[in-house]
Amino acid sequence: MKALWNGTVIAESPDTVVVEGNHYFPPDSVRAEFLTDSPTRTVCSWKGTASYSNIVVGNEVNADAAWFYPQPKDAASNIAGYYAFWKGVTVSD
Repeated sequence: MKALWNGTVIAESPDTVVVEGNHYFPPDSVRAEFLTDSPTRTVCSWKGTASYSNIVVGNEVNADAAWFYPQPKDAASNIAGYYAFWKGVTVSD
């Protein structure tokens, strides 16, 4: 699977985990040079608190377009630290 935004590969892995229709990419498959921290947080009743990252490619910023669960609840422990994408990021094989 690949996650692309503005023609740039943000993440690539054959080992994503699909949860609620979203592909979660292992941390080592994500190109950290395209991510910056965001203060945004959301809470899922069964996964826990999600942290967000902005995607930055060149001078373009896609705010809060990546999220991950740094310390998920037990039910979602298999996606700890894994990244998922939205807001125009194309995820395909």
